[in-house]
Amino acid sequence: MIRLSHVYGVVPSRRLGRSLGICTIPFKTCNYSCIYCQLGRTTNMTNTRQTFCPPEEILSEARRFIEAHGEESFDVVTVVGEGEPTLYKPLDSIVNGLRELTDKPLVLITNGSLLFERSLREEIMDFDIVMPTFDAIDEESFRKINRPFGKLRYKRVYNGLLEFSKEFKGEIWLEVMLVKDYNDSDKSLGELKNRIELLAPARVYINVPARPPAEENVEIPEEETLRYARSLLKAESIENLPVSSFTTSEKKALDAVIEIIKRHPMSEKDIKSFVEAEFNEESVGDLLKRLSKNPNVEKNSYRGKDFYRYILAGRRSGG
Repeated sequence: MIRLSHVYGVVPSRRLGRSLGICTIPFKTCNYSCIYCQLGRTTNMTNTRQTFCPPEEILSEARRFIEAHGEESFDVVTVVGEGEPTLYKPLDSIVNGLRELTDKPLVLITNGSLLFERSLREEIMDFDIVMPTFDAIDEESFRKINRPFGKLRYKRVYNGLLEFSKEFKGEIWLEVMLVKDYNDSDKSLGELKNRIELLAPARVYINVPARPPAEENVEIPEEETLRYARSLLKAESIENLPVSSFTTSEKKALDAVIEIIKRHPMSEKDIKSFVEAEFNEESVGDLLKRLSKNPNVEKNSYRGKDFYRYILAGRRSGG
């Protein structure tokens, strides 16, 4: 079997259903190092857009997956990275190529940091849904929460998102990650409300750091605060949405789990359910032991659960 390095899943998405993932960038390549990132701290910090690999290399993998599994195996195709996918160019080549392979909706998940670049906005205009993250209210909170590449400034990033919201013909689904004592005060929520109203997204989702974050001091806001935020921002909570099961094209359970946790850390419960459903013959206990011995896998305890996520060997991802 030919291994896929850019295409993965199908991954369950609380907002999108069954998502076929398309990764356009190398592992942990980003222009942010968000304190709440479930993949840990950014290890390849850059703000330069580049062609990390030929578009046809990515599209060839997507073609092979769809030919092998059929379009009925997924609900959407999601361009998302183990970092920030808009650092890849040319994204319009990816969009156009995917359009030839499937009629399913095309989704871009992004931190929205580079939308002030007209060339990028033009490249992503043909997505059906763009899902930017929006957490900060000013330069200070931007630096504390998102920890951006040095040249990025809050005002320019927000204005780029505002400009894109006026031009884009598809739907913008905005995600607000709330972190206790960082952006969950009445003042912060009020400022977020004002800025979001100007963006006029089709949907607003509130997310919380439900998996091990990059930094140990990151906590989930109180439930009363979250209820108030949902009402104020006219938002839905991602954690309250139903979720389906992971599926994979990998033939070995260990390979399948590792490919998933590169993009989506899994709890022991997630791994057990996934392996039992997809690999009946596999011993979950043995697999967890092998995961724990893998130098590229990190085990974290968070909120009473044990999670596994991928790291670069020798470089701990947070804490």
